[in-house]
Amino acid sequence: MNGFHLIGAHTDSPSFRVKPLAEISIEGHYLKLNVETYGGPILNTWLDRPLSIAGRIVLRGESPFAPQIKLFRSDRPLLVIPNLAIHMNPKVNQGVELNKQKDMLPLLTQITEDLQKEGILIHHLAEALHCPPKDILDFDLFLYEYEKGCLVGLQKEFISSGRLDDLAMIHAGAWALTKAKPALMTQVLACFDHEECGSTSKQGAASPFLAHVLERILIAQKKDREAYFQALAHSFLISADMTHALHPNAMEKHDPVNHPVLNGGPVIKMSANQSYTTDAESSAVFAALCQRADVPFQKFVNRSDERGGSTIGPISSTHLDIRSVDIGNPVLAMHSVRELGGVKDHLAIANVFSTFYETK
Repeated sequence: MNGFHLIGAHTDSPSFRVKPLAEISIEGHYLKLNVETYGGPILNTWLDRPLSIAGRIVLRGESPFAPQIKLFRSDRPLLVIPNLAIHMNPKVNQGVELNKQKDMLPLLTQITEDLQKEGILIHHLAEALHCPPKDILDFDLFLYEYEKGCLVGLQKEFISSGRLDDLAMIHAGAWALTKAKPALMTQVLACFDHEECGSTSKQGAASPFLAHVLERILIAQKKDREAYFQALAHSFLISADMTHALHPNAMEKHDPVNHPVLNGGPVIKMSANQSYTTDAESSAVFAALCQRADVPFQKFVNRSDERGGSTIGPISSTHLDIRSVDIGNPVLAMHSVRELGGVKDHLAIANVFSTFYETK
């Protein structure tokens, strides 16, 4: 019985979601948007940057149960969250706690006589979608940094970009899947949502969605439930999420000896308390794949007095009892509006993923 070779990653990143009735007028001069925090962003990195809006907009459909869903991304910067000048906040460089409701609301526009007085955001969206404002029933809209990613460093060895966690793994997995040659193992890329807030949604890793899809693949092949369980026993999951690189200015925050570095290769993540699914066997499997792809690999564990984050791996394991390893490429400034990764690492993990999909 041939099983599944799965790569799992998540599509979401920390951000700010636009609330309903979002416009807030400030003394008739400014208009800002009411937003709520999504996930765990490093708040101060979002200040004083050109921001824009993306997400989905739901329009009236022929049936109440079948609304139209339109993906939306503004093609220009619309927002900025302004800092308070140091003259009004002289202790800012000593550390200031930002209030998510008060300090993190983005400025949208200046109120003028020519500006639409009510429903400004809805009218802007309707104009972009070429539809009447009344057809917009709701939206899921989030802020994102408008500036594109770039290569930095004297040798252009680093990637500076927003949302490397975890779109870098999505990109590498999708590239490997499209390049993979047909194999007896069923090749799967599972892209989950809502990892940054617990994965407890119908499209999150805590849902039965992946288990149902895998079983239906076997059903389509005229196999029974026993064949499904046998396939799971011959399967392997790579839970791919970014991990922490050795920080040049905070080396004391890391384990004394396990120090993953940028451009040192993919990282196998381990935790005695099962924050990661890796065990000695699954670690050895991934190490062997790296060796076959001629790619170096590293290992990560947290300091023993620090609890790190978790991933979709342990959550997926509660629904699928298959062998699994947690891995990821090293980054600096995880959950900043702009993270820093390694160019060589991204090429390396893409090659490992290709090897994984094509190896029995």
